[in-house]
Amino acid sequence: MFDQPQTKALSQELESNRIKNRSKGDVELSYLEGFDVIDTANRIFGYGNWSYSISVLEQVSQESNQNQNIVICYKAVVSIKVSDAKHEHHISREDVGFGTGIAKTLSDSHESAAKEAVTDALKRSLRSFGNQFGNSLYDKSRQHQSSNPTQSHKPSNKVNTPSSQDYSKLSNLGLSVMQQGTNLVVIGDDIFAKKDTIKACGFKWDARLKHWCKHQEAA
Repeated sequence: MFDQPQTKALSQELESNRIKNRSKGDVELSYLEGFDVIDTANRIFGYGNWSYSISVLEQVSQESNQNQNIVICYKAVVSIKVSDAKHEHHISREDVGFGTGIAKTLSDSHESAAKEAVTDALKRSLRSFGNQFGNSLYDKSRQHQSSNPTQSHKPSNKVNTPSSQDYSKLSNLGLSVMQQGTNLVVIGDDIFAKKDTIKACGFKWDARLKHWCKHQEAA
């Protein structure tokens, strides 16, 4: 169904500058961002030649953590449909995803969890089309390294003390904590949408540095 340029594009190796890394507990995870896989689908399949639909979007659980944040988990099932240029043939894929929302308000927790679940299901559905959608990231025998400059600081700048485990809530949201001088700073995407969790971890917005910061005393 795919033409030669599409087949060639799908068979290419995944570019390292598209790979992002985050920690979940003691495990380092490699992943592609949601906007990246959508851009890739538009580029390879064509803007009007693919679509997705949400068949299931439901709340799985709700609880409160030790910081009095509301923690909500959602499940989503997303179906992908990819057509040829003439829309005479199509391929369908479907997969499930989960998302967690952590916030002070119920509405913000629902919003974050639902969006994350849909994005996760979308990415899992698209990965069946191969490396360009991150399927190779599931191959544990491969070594995947992000070339993102914000995630490849020298080891001396990384927070490698036991206190880094205190920030698992941030890493679960795709955020990272880095050391800059005597400050710890939070970096990542959609950072202001996650400000409640960041503030709950003791960080404050520094208008001068334009970062969420926490002062760390020198050892």
